Amino acid sequence: MKTITKKRFYGTGRRKNSIARLWLTPGEGEFLANGRDMETYFPRETLRMMIMQPMDSTGNVGKFNIIVRVHGGGLSGQAGAVRHALARALLQLNQDYRKPLNRGGFLTRDSRKVERKKYGHRKARKKSQYSKR
Repeated sequence: MKTITKKRFYGTGRRKNSIARLWLTPGEGEFLANGRDMETYFPRETLRMMIMQPMDSTGNVGKFNIIVRVHGGGLSGQAGAVRHALARALLQLNQDYRKPLNRGGFLTRDSRKVERKKYGHRKARKKSQYSKR
């Protein structure tokens, strides 16, 4: 691995209606999301595990402090946005991480969003029941 010359690495991640701005700094593995630690901001273990997947695949768990500002959407979308931002920041850190990050699918933005409701329908696709008589 190359020696780190920059002090901070930045990544922007998006998922559903959530946007995450993340800064990666060399440190002890501290994680702050909107000023709160990871356990209080993301209470579900599955979300925390999903966020740390890019760090696991590159072998950088506990080597960097992560500071993230995330807004919009719900917790699941925010966790996906943070994962996307973290993968992009790791790629800025070292271009050799592209292969493991791409293999895990962490660099691809998940573009699925909630479909809008159409007029004349009860929901996005559900129509009112047809009555013959």
